Amino acid sequence: MFTPRPVGFVRSPYKQTSEIPRGLGATHPAEGVLELLPEFEPGLTDIEGFSHLYIVWEFHQSGKVELLGPPPTDDRPHGVFASRSPFRPNPIGLTVVELLGREGCQLHVRNVDMLDGTPILDIKPYLSSIPVEKLRRGWLAEAEARKHQPKP
Repeated sequence: MFTPRPVGFVRSPYKQTSEIPRGLGATHPAEGVLELLPEFEPGLTDIEGFSHLYIVWEFHQSGKVELLGPPPTDDRPHGVFASRSPFRPNPIGLTVVELLGREGCQLHVRNVDMLDGTPILDIKPYLSSIPVEKLRRGWLAEAEARKHQPKP
């Protein structure tokens, strides 16, 4: 086992979890800043060439674990590993952000869905070789289809 330590912190407009858009059709247009600790600045060399980044972060305000529960996008319970629930055995989050620019240790990004002050554990360039037509959205696609069905 390893003990993770932050490489930086998120600066975002969200001060409380209730402010973060959730549910079907939720978008995350908010902009924010990923502030890396100065000792990690050399690790940002050449990052400007990427349009999007994976951000691995800690759900630092989540104190419980729920292996099964209904997400905000559906009224049916789903397993934690089939959802983006913050109530995980290991409180690790993953977000894809758009890189807008870099200033020293700061990365200006869009699509932030993290609280202000969230610890950043890692940053990786977004790379995917999976064609969109081969991606499946599991139960989420079913929930979206139910939402768009006319009510009797």
